[in-house]
Amino acid sequence: MRTHIAIALVVLFTAGLLASCAPSRVEMDYGTSHKLQMVNQIANPDAGKDLKPVEGMDGQTSSAVMTKHRKEFEKQEKQQAPIFNINTSGK
Repeated sequence: MRTHIAIALVVLFTAGLLASCAPSRVEMDYGTSHKLQMVNQIANPDAGKDLKPVEGMDGQTSSAVMTKHRKEFEKQEKQQAPIFNINTSGK
């Protein structure tokens, strides 16, 4: 009886070791969501094949847009948070 239990334990232990060597589902799908996200963000996958010049804004408009964009990143003065004074003196 003890030999049967010992053989069963050895078989279960060996099966456990072999199962732990198999690739997990996480390893097989690693990076898939990132790749799909990158592919879904491309508006026109064939854009590099088009040799026509890109038409866009004129110089003055693009300059104004970039100036406004740069001003948004300048350090602004911190506004003091409002202070709420709750009198809890018990009177």
